[in-house]
Amino acid sequence: MSSGKKQKAPWYFLVLLILAGESVFILPFVLARVFRPTVLESFRLDNTELGLCFSIYGIVAVVSYLFGGPLADRFPPRKLIASGLWMTALGGLLYATFPGFQTLQILYGYWGFTTIFLCWAPMIKATRIWGGTASQGKAFGFLDGGRGLVGALFGALGVFIFSVFIGAQIAEPSMAENRDAFRYVILVSSGIVSVVGVLVWVFMRLDPKQEKAIVLEQISIPQIKQVMRLPSVWLLMIIILCAYVGYKITDVFSLYAQDVMLYDQVGSAQVGMLLLFIRPVIGVLIGILADRTQTTLWLLISFAVSFCGAILFASGIISESSTLLFFISIMVVATGVYAARSLYFAVMERGRIPLVLTGTAVGMISLVGYTPDIFAGPAMGILLDRSPGEAGHQDVFWMLALFSFIGGIAAWRYYRMYGIKK
Repeated sequence: MSSGKKQKAPWYFLVLLILAGESVFILPFVLARVFRPTVLESFRLDNTELGLCFSIYGIVAVVSYLFGGPLADRFPPRKLIASGLWMTALGGLLYATFPGFQTLQILYGYWGFTTIFLCWAPMIKATRIWGGTASQGKAFGFLDGGRGLVGALFGALGVFIFSVFIGAQIAEPSMAENRDAFRYVILVSSGIVSVVGVLVWVFMRLDPKQEKAIVLEQISIPQIKQVMRLPSVWLLMIIILCAYVGYKITDVFSLYAQDVMLYDQVGSAQVGMLLLFIRPVIGVLIGILADRTQTTLWLLISFAVSFCGAILFASGIISESSTLLFFISIMVVATGVYAARSLYFAVMERGRIPLVLTGTAVGMISLVGYTPDIFAGPAMGILLDRSPGEAGHQDVFWMLALFSFIGGIAAWRYYRMYGIKK
C-alpha cells in the first residue's frame, strides 16, 4: 500500500472525481453563490434566513461526516458517490418549485445527507488513491481546481440560461420573471447532476485487487483510536475550519457587488462567476508548485494571503468608484482562500495518516473542520442584516481576517511538525 505506482488510478478516474465532486454541490451551494440576490428574492428570504438553511445543512452534515467517514472505508467510492449524485438531483425537482422557508430548510437538511454522508469521504479517499505517495499536491490541487472549473462552467451556463429566459426586461425584471428564468437554471442543473451519476457508476472502477486493498471488512475501535492519536488530525481540524470559513465568505462577493458597487443582478452574478473561474487556475498552479516544494509551507502562505485580502475589504477603502481595487482585492482573497482549500487534504500524507483509514480520518477531521456549515451562514447573515450596505460587509471581512490569522497559526505548527525534514 505504500507504493505510489500501485495506487495510481487512470487519468479519467480523477476527471470523474472532479465532475462528481463539484456537481453534487451545485444545487445547494453554487447556485446560491452565483445567484444570491436572485435566490433571496425568488424564495422571499433575507440573508439570515438563507444562512439558517445553510445551518440546517451543516447540522445534518456534521452527523454525516462522523458516520459517512467509516462508511467510505467499507464500500468502493464509485457506488457511494453515484448514489449521492442521484439523490441530490432528485432534491432539485423540489427546489425548482420554490418551496416555503420551512420546506426549504428540510430540503437543505436532505442535501446535507446526500452530499456528505454518501459523497464527501469517498471523494477524498479516491483522490488520495489517485495521487499515490508522490503527487498528493497535484491530486488535490487538480481536484479542487477542476471542481472550480466545473463550478464555473455550471455558473456560466446558469447565467446564460437565466439571461435568455429573463427576456428583454433584463434591466428591471419582475419577481415572476426572475423565478421563471431561475427555474430553468435549477432543472438543467439537476439533469446534469443525474448524468454525472451515471458516468461515475459506469466508468469510475478500480482494479479488483486494488479495490479490495482499500476496503476494510469492518472498522474497529482500536483503528479509530489510532486515528485520533495523530497530532495531524487535530491540527487539520483547526486548519480546515478556518479555511472553510474563508471559502464560505466568498459567497458574499456577488452581494457585495450589488450592495456596495451597485451592480445589477446579472452583473453581480457575473462577479460570482468570475470567482468560479479563478478557483481552477489557483488549484492547478498551487498543486503543481506544492509538489515541487512543500505542501505544508504553501498552506501557511495561503492563510497569510487570505488575511491580507480580508484587511483590504475590512478597511473600507473599496468604494463604488474603485472598480480596479475591487477586482484586485477579490483576486487576493480568492488566491489565499482557494489555495488553502486545495492543500488542506493534500498534507494528509505528510501527516502520516494511513491510506486505508482515510475515510475514518476525514470523518473525524470534518466533524470539526466543516462546522462553518452550521455557523458561518447565520453569522454572515446577521452581520449583513444588522448593518446594511458597506458596513455589514466590512464586518464580514473582519471575520475572515480573524479566522485566517488563527488558521495561519495552526498551519505554522503543522509545518513545524511535518514540513521540516529532521
